[in-house]
Amino acid sequence: MKRPSNAFIAASWVALFTGAIAFNVGLWNADMELNEKGYYFTVLMFGLFSAVSLQKAVRDQMEGIPVTGLYYGISWFATILSILLLVIGLWNADLMRSEKGFYGMSFILALFSAVAVQKNIRDCMAAENSSLKSTDNQA
Repeated sequence: MKRPSNAFIAASWVALFTGAIAFNVGLWNADMELNEKGYYFTVLMFGLFSAVSLQKAVRDQMEGIPVTGLYYGISWFATILSILLLVIGLWNADLMRSEKGFYGMSFILALFSAVAVQKNIRDCMAAENSSLKSTDNQA
C-alpha cells in the first residue's frame, strides 16, 4: 500500500481547519440568537461525524470488512440529513445570500476534507502495516 503524499495530507488538514474554523468564526461574529448558533454548530459537528462514519463504512465494505446494512444505511442517512438540516436552516435564516453561501461552502469544505483526512490516516496506517509485514518477512 502506498502512503499518501505529505502535500496531500497537509492540504487535507488545512482544508479541514479552514472550513471548520471559518464556519465557527462566522457563527461567533453572526448577529443571531445563541440557540441559532447552537443549531448551526451542532449541524456542523453532526455533519463531520457522519461524513467520517460514511467514509469508514464505504471503505470497510470495499476492503471486504463486514459492515452491517443498518450501519451503512444510517451513515448515508446521517450525512444526507446533516446537509439537509443546514440547507433548511439557511433557507429559513434571516441572513444575506452571501452569508448563506459562506456557511454552505465552509460546511461542505469541512465535510469533504474530514473525509480526506480520514482516508489519509487510514492509508498511512495501511502503508505502515504493509511495510512492517514486508520487514518481518525479510528477517
